[in-house]
Amino acid sequence: MAPKWRELADRLAEQIKRGDYPPGAQLPQIRELVDAGEGAKSTVHQAYKALEAEGLVTSTRGHGTIVRPRAPLKRLGIARYDKAKWRDGDEVAFIADRVASGREYKRNEQTQTVSRVEASDVVAEGLGVPVGSTVYARARLVKEGTQPTHTLTSYYRPEHVEGTRIVDPTPGPAGRGGGYRVLYDAGYEIDHMREALFARVPTADEAKLLQLPPGEPVMELHRTTYIADGTVVEYAIGVHAASRFAWEYDFKVPDSAQDAEGQK
Repeated sequence: MAPKWRELADRLAEQIKRGDYPPGAQLPQIRELVDAGEGAKSTVHQAYKALEAEGLVTSTRGHGTIVRPRAPLKRLGIARYDKAKWRDGDEVAFIADRVASGREYKRNEQTQTVSRVEASDVVAEGLGVPVGSTVYARARLVKEGTQPTHTLTSYYRPEHVEGTRIVDPTPGPAGRGGGYRVLYDAGYEIDHMREALFARVPTADEAKLLQLPPGEPVMELHRTTYIADGTVVEYAIGVHAASRFAWEYDFKVPDSAQDAEGQK
């Protein structure tokens, strides 16, 4: 015979899979289930820990136990930066991910703070400016509904963005087409970019901000955006909740030998 905590966990798991508790829904507080006769506090707590270990829920202090989305968001690669999306339309990168994932979105699910800061070693190297130079930092927190998905801080040289919508802290993208459209209108059309990413343990502040369950890693992204002459017009650092994204890349396979032959 299975222990009582296992029986409770299995019953709740079935309710989650059936849709009684949809993605984003909060499970009852432990005290509520204790009062309903589902077992002692330790029994309910152990059942909830089992559901968390099985990836069905997340549990964070102050937010309770929340049912995870059934599928992670697609985090598109090259396709999210298609110029037709932001130059000719209004599908900024985080919205492109939502559209590709078949998920709803609101523009104000992206909030930001904008400040002038001294460039750290990493930012200075990324932007190609001296350490300690004054740069703009546009720090965004992006949510899906009420659940944070990631942070992204973009750094810019002041001469590229001073007086533009990029330095406006109003929630949502920087106007129609977002930051890349702003740069385009200012004469800085993006040409190519480089992304590097790695997994790591989150800091305590990141775990709290992103509402991460214990033990969940984050994916850190470094993005460098160039115009055609090689000038860097944005250097960005993102911190993504690992379980909330599926990273997807679709690209043309290079053939360096063929390219070299064609240049003879």
